[in-house]
Amino acid sequence: MDKRSFFIYLISYSYQKIHAMAARKLPPLNALRAFEAAGRLLSFTRAGAELHVTQAAISHQIKALEEWLGLPLFRRRGRAIVLTENGQSYLPAVRDGLDLLADATERLARRRESGVVTVSTLASFAAAWLVPRLGRFRAQHPDVDVRVTASDDIVDFARDEVDLAVRYGNGDWPDLEVWPLMTEDLFPVCSPALLRGPHPLRMPADLRHHTLLHDDMRETWRMWLLAAGVEGVDAERGPGFNLSTLVIDAAVDGQGVALARSALAAGHLASGRLVQPFAFELPAEYAYYVVHPSRAVEHPKVRVFRDWLLRMAAAESDGSR
Repeated sequence: MDKRSFFIYLISYSYQKIHAMAARKLPPLNALRAFEAAGRLLSFTRAGAELHVTQAAISHQIKALEEWLGLPLFRRRGRAIVLTENGQSYLPAVRDGLDLLADATERLARRRESGVVTVSTLASFAAAWLVPRLGRFRAQHPDVDVRVTASDDIVDFARDEVDLAVRYGNGDWPDLEVWPLMTEDLFPVCSPALLRGPHPLRMPADLRHHTLLHDDMRETWRMWLLAAGVEGVDAERGPGFNLSTLVIDAAVDGQGVALARSALAAGHLASGRLVQPFAFELPAEYAYYVVHPSRAVEHPKVRVFRDWLLRMAAAESDGSR
């Protein structure tokens, strides 16, 4: 077949398919559902109960279907009904068709609920709190994949492809839905090795003999020392790091004492890599919040992930009391 003949054949075949689709006629779906239920149960009354309609409504749908087909589907025998030969041959095809439609609808619903949820948050929070817990979310919701974007920049939901964010601040973000996630406390942490040696950490005043480790918020050490009533310690001295996770890593390595945030230090404290030498804790000025545009929760996958975050944080907060 040359190219011209093939092109003519392709146009002809496409036209036939389009014409066949346009000419396709199907009975009303409600009538088919009524017929399938009545044929399976051999009862208009029970079919009505299953479909949450009256027996009269089922009878009306069956009559309309028989008129549409031009063939009887049921025959009455006393107070009972039986399928005619036409009804017996039609029922399996209708049942298979409804099953296919139900399966396709369920797959579409699962696809809407599944997929990828993109969450933006601070790198420190992602590494210390979020990522170690994502396996639990995956076990509960295997159809939803989480993509974590770690950045200190505030996400622009109108521009960036992000579904929701975990932010650290005072909770004032206009035009967004804001959900409190967790508060935190500030307290010194260090390697267990610093509890021994020539200057063991036993009381806050012992900090004068040790290196203070800082993140970008150097002011927090001064605030903690003031609240704890500690004098004679230079709150400005010591190395600084631009990420809170790096401060924690330096403390684990024994390089000094870090002023930790409870959410970020919990894992290291639980494992024993870090210890909290003093009981005094200072409530942090800011907290963590889940934020997203109102329209985001139109997608079930986003709502599922948001609610999981809130439940996880609440459960851990209750467990720490």
